[in-house]
Amino acid sequence: MADKDEILEIITTFFNAGKTKNLAPLSVIQLDDARFSSYSDVPPLDLKDYATTIALQQLRFVSISDYEFEVKNARVDIFDNCAIATFTVRQTGMVVDNYSFRGQHFAMESRGTFVFIKSQRWKMVHIHLSRISD
Repeated sequence: MADKDEILEIITTFFNAGKTKNLAPLSVIQLDDARFSSYSDVPPLDLKDYATTIALQQLRFVSISDYEFEVKNARVDIFDNCAIATFTVRQTGMVVDNYSFRGQHFAMESRGTFVFIKSQRWKMVHIHLSRISD
Protein backbone atom coordinates (compact mmCIF):
# COMPACT_ATOMS: atom_id res chain seq x y z
CA MET A 1 0.00 0.00 0.00
CA ALA A 2 1.32 3.44 -0.87
CA ASP A 3 2.23 5.72 2.03
CA LYS A 4 -0.48 8.28 1.22
CA ASP A 5 -3.14 5.57 1.05
CA GLU A 6 -1.95 4.11 4.35
CA ILE A 7 -2.19 7.53 6.04
CA LEU A 8 -5.68 8.13 4.64
CA GLU A 9 -6.70 4.71 5.93
CA ILE A 10 -5.38 5.60 9.41
CA ILE A 11 -7.48 8.78 9.40
CA THR A 12 -10.55 6.73 8.46
CA THR A 13 -9.70 4.21 11.21
CA PHE A 14 -9.53 7.05 13.73
CA PHE A 15 -13.02 8.40 12.99
CA ASN A 16 -14.44 4.92 12.35
CA ALA A 17 -13.87 4.15 16.05
CA GLY A 18 -16.89 6.37 16.68
CA LYS A 19 -19.07 4.28 14.39
CA THR A 20 -17.91 0.81 15.35
CA LYS A 21 -17.22 1.52 19.05
CA ASN A 22 -14.10 -0.62 18.56
CA LEU A 23 -11.69 1.65 20.42
CA ALA A 24 -8.64 -0.66 20.36
CA PRO A 25 -7.28 0.77 17.07
CA LEU A 26 -6.95 4.23 18.65
CA SER A 27 -3.95 3.11 20.70
CA VAL A 28 -2.44 1.31 17.71
CA ILE A 29 -2.52 4.23 15.25
CA GLN A 30 -1.22 6.86 17.70
CA LEU A 31 2.36 7.01 18.98
CA ASP A 32 2.56 6.15 22.70
CA ASP A 33 5.44 8.50 23.39
CA ALA A 34 6.16 11.61 25.47
CA ARG A 35 6.45 13.58 22.21
CA PHE A 36 2.80 12.91 21.30
CA SER A 37 0.41 15.88 21.59
CA SER A 38 -3.12 16.82 20.62
CA TYR A 39 -5.64 19.63 20.45
CA SER A 40 -9.33 18.73 20.20
CA ASP A 41 -12.35 20.44 18.68
CA VAL A 42 -14.33 19.81 21.89
CA PRO A 43 -13.45 20.79 25.48
CA PRO A 44 -11.06 20.55 27.16
CA LEU A 45 -9.21 22.62 24.56
CA ASP A 46 -5.74 22.55 26.16
CA LEU A 47 -2.74 20.66 24.79
CA LYS A 48 -2.93 17.02 25.84
CA ASP A 49 -0.49 14.12 26.12
CA TYR A 50 -0.98 10.60 24.81
CA ALA A 51 -2.71 9.07 27.86
CA THR A 52 -5.13 11.96 28.28
CA THR A 53 -5.87 12.03 24.56
CA ILE A 54 -6.68 8.31 24.40
CA ALA A 55 -8.91 8.51 27.49
CA LEU A 56 -10.86 11.50 26.13
CA GLN A 57 -11.20 9.97 22.65
CA GLN A 58 -12.61 6.77 24.13
CA LEU A 59 -15.02 8.70 26.35
CA ARG A 60 -16.13 10.84 23.42
CA PHE A 61 -16.71 7.99 21.00
CA VAL A 62 -18.65 5.79 23.46
CA SER A 63 -20.87 8.75 24.40
CA ILE A 64 -22.07 9.27 20.81
CA SER A 65 -24.75 7.14 19.18
CA ASP A 66 -25.70 7.23 15.50
CA TYR A 67 -22.23 8.63 14.79
CA GLU A 68 -21.43 9.46 11.18
CA PHE A 69 -18.45 11.24 9.67
CA GLU A 70 -17.25 12.41 6.30
CA VAL A 71 -13.63 13.36 5.64
CA LYS A 72 -13.32 15.89 2.81
CA ASN A 73 -10.54 17.73 0.98
CA ALA A 74 -7.86 15.40 2.34
CA ARG A 75 -4.28 16.22 1.45
CA VAL A 76 -1.21 14.24 2.50
CA ASP A 77 2.33 15.58 2.16
CA ILE A 78 5.23 13.26 2.96
CA PHE A 79 8.70 14.42 4.03
CA ASP A 80 10.96 11.38 4.44
CA ASN A 81 9.66 9.71 7.64
CA CYS A 82 7.24 12.53 8.51
CA ALA A 83 3.86 13.29 6.96
CA ILE A 84 1.23 15.98 7.39
CA ALA A 85 -2.40 15.26 6.57
CA THR A 86 -4.89 18.11 6.34
CA PHE A 87 -8.63 17.76 5.80
CA THR A 88 -12.05 18.84 6.90
CA VAL A 89 -14.39 16.45 8.67
CA ARG A 90 -18.14 16.65 9.18
CA GLN A 91 -19.37 14.71 12.21
CA THR A 92 -22.95 14.06 13.29
CA GLY A 93 -24.58 11.99 15.97
CA MET A 94 -26.41 11.96 19.26
CA VAL A 95 -24.52 12.73 22.46
CA VAL A 96 -26.07 10.48 25.08
CA ASP A 97 -26.24 11.35 28.78
CA ASN A 98 -26.32 7.97 30.51
CA TYR A 99 -27.54 9.50 33.76
CA SER A 100 -30.68 11.15 32.38
CA PHE A 101 -31.08 8.81 29.39
CA ARG A 102 -31.41 11.88 27.16
CA GLY A 103 -29.57 12.71 24.02
CA GLN A 104 -28.68 15.83 22.14
CA HIS A 105 -28.14 15.80 18.39
CA PHE A 106 -24.98 17.44 17.13
CA ALA A 107 -23.53 18.29 13.75
CA MET A 108 -20.17 19.95 13.40
CA GLU A 109 -17.51 20.57 10.83
CA SER A 110 -13.86 20.82 11.79
CA ARG A 111 -10.50 21.41 10.22
CA GLY A 112 -7.99 18.67 10.90
CA THR A 113 -4.22 18.44 10.82
CA PHE A 114 -2.66 15.12 11.75
CA VAL A 115 1.13 14.76 11.88
CA PHE A 116 2.59 11.29 11.34
CA ILE A 117 5.99 9.72 11.76
CA LYS A 118 7.13 6.43 10.33
CA SER A 119 9.49 3.98 11.91
CA GLN A 120 8.05 0.61 10.93
CA ARG A 121 4.52 1.90 10.32
CA TRP A 122 2.93 5.32 10.11
CA LYS A 123 1.63 6.58 13.47
CA MET A 124 0.02 9.83 14.55
CA VAL A 125 2.31 11.98 16.67
CA HIS A 126 0.15 15.12 16.74
CA ILE A 127 -3.56 15.75 16.23
CA HIS A 128 -5.14 19.17 15.83
CA LEU A 129 -8.87 19.50 15.28
CA SER A 130 -10.55 22.92 15.30
CA ARG A 131 -14.27 23.45 14.91
CA ILE A 132 -15.49 25.48 11.96
CA SER A 133 -19.18 25.48 12.87
CA ASP A 134 -21.80 23.89 15.11
